[in-house]
Amino acid sequence: MASHERNPHELDPEDDDILDADEADEEIDEDGDQPMDDDDEEEIQLQNDSAAYFDAHQDSIFCIAQHPTNPGIVATGGGDDVAYVFDATLAPGPVLPSSYESEPKQQTERAGLQALEKLEGHKDSVNAIAFTLPKGDYLVTAGLDGQLRAYQSDKSATKYKFFADASEVQEINWVEPCPNPNQPNVVALGANDGSVWVYQINAADTSSPLTIIQAYYLHTAASTAGAWTPDGSLLATVSEDGSLYVWDVFGTGQAVVSQTATDQRFEIDGGLYSVACNQSLVAVGGATGMIKVVGLPQQADQSKKNKAAKGSNTIASSAGQILASLHPQNESIETLSFSSAPLNLLAAGSVDGSIALFDTAHRFAMRRHIKEAHEEHAVVKLDFVRGSQRGGHILTSVGMDGVVRRWDVRGGTTAAGQGFLKEWKGHRGDGEGGGVLGFVQGGPGNVIVTAGDDGVSLVFRADIA
Repeated sequence: MASHERNPHELDPEDDDILDADEADEEIDEDGDQPMDDDDEEEIQLQNDSAAYFDAHQDSIFCIAQHPTNPGIVATGGGDDVAYVFDATLAPGPVLPSSYESEPKQQTERAGLQALEKLEGHKDSVNAIAFTLPKGDYLVTAGLDGQLRAYQSDKSATKYKFFADASEVQEINWVEPCPNPNQPNVVALGANDGSVWVYQINAADTSSPLTIIQAYYLHTAASTAGAWTPDGSLLATVSEDGSLYVWDVFGTGQAVVSQTATDQRFEIDGGLYSVACNQSLVAVGGATGMIKVVGLPQQADQSKKNKAAKGSNTIASSAGQILASLHPQNESIETLSFSSAPLNLLAAGSVDGSIALFDTAHRFAMRRHIKEAHEEHAVVKLDFVRGSQRGGHILTSVGMDGVVRRWDVRGGTTAAGQGFLKEWKGHRGDGEGGGVLGFVQGGPGNVIVTAGDDGVSLVFRADIA
């Protein structure tokens, strides 16, 4: 995981409406575990809290996806140029003894999961994978060979048949499925040449099973990340050139928000590497640890609702404007996540090992800064638990230390106010080439499945508190 070390860009003095890190509400150091003696190192390496594992990959697992209607079905892609589909469903009842995490030597045999499908055909690493929405009719894999390969699922979601591919670019960096219910089986991808492509997938259309809906070429360097708004009406993409574009894919087809490094208020040295959207905001993270938050235009149906709501003029007028510039972290922002309503939080994970939480409803004030969330190791991905009334306040994070952690973002009640709930170990991590590069936690949120740099995918029981 590369670190992008630059001097932080300072905003122009006249930008009074843009927030600075000095306006943060709360900053909390983690009272983490104290350094262990050398005699304890072997025990740390042996600790494995997983209930099951999948180890068919022969190299690092770079990407992971979960079926939208059958969350037990998981797909992974790796540095061995192949993808796998496996069933991570766990049998009911406890798999590990209650003393397992406190006494790791008291183990029970964990389940080794078998592949349902091995998906071959790529000539380089598979570094992006996704099931289409809303029903997971198709699975797509994308690689550093520039191929987008599409597979059709059977009704059980356990068998996958290859039916089409596309090779428009040299390398594909990311793939994101569109959640728009009126546009099923659409995916967007970003390439190393900066281009962004949107495909409609339909295996029944034998003449054009992968139809290009849009192709965009405004980024001048590699497109590093993309994210749809929750309703799938807009697509936000970022690039190493420091640009952000928000595309009205199914409407005008054009960019409705454009921010580039030519505007000094938006400039971030080293480029942008992460992006997240809620229905009214897009947040982008840069190489120097800086975050910019920009207003999104409201869609027609939402605008009608806003007209009857107090402050609707403010919402409408913020479209395309920089609403906040945040810089509590020292190194690249690798991952961003907005909470679901009724919470109003933005979470950011950094290469410096920290997690920052911002209140989007109160001028983006920083509510918490967990400086050693993953010690000195990069936070690779974080995300809020979705679709659960009990779990909406829970944030999951993974890092290059090989550890999975969960946090209560309400805070102030556990672990000296940090909100730390629980952690799970099993990947090598800690500088041993076994960090966690991704995870999924769909369905009820009580199972977490990881993508390991050590080539193993682990399944953890994670009952929601």
